Amino acid sequence: MNLVADEGVDRAVVERLRHDGHEVVYVAELSPSVTDEEVLRQANERRAVLLTADKDFGELVFRQGLVHCGVVLVRLAGLANPTKAEIVAEVCRDRTGELVGAFSVVSPGQVRIRRTS
Repeated sequence: MNLVADEGVDRAVVERLRHDGHEVVYVAELSPSVTDEEVLRQANERRAVLLTADKDFGELVFRQGLVHCGVVLVRLAGLANPTKAEIVAEVCRDRTGELVGAFSVVSPGQVRIRRTS
């Protein structure tokens, strides 16, 4: 899967996804502190699903109607980084086709996927 990980995503998640063979561009490595709009633009340019822990992307997608190739909002606060990495890796492995073009929320024990296009 082709992903852009926002800088708020834990490095352990990014490393696990790369280890599993996903192509992951990590904003924290390339251009930290860019705007959310710029992060979304970069994901779109790469035709990548955006992986984020920032709820503001819901505002951009649903209220402002900005185009996206898919957004995965990671809501796993309080869990250990290796556990977060395992959960996100499992979702990316098992539900790849559903994530593209959708707004998805990954929380403990639950994945909600909402088609937006």
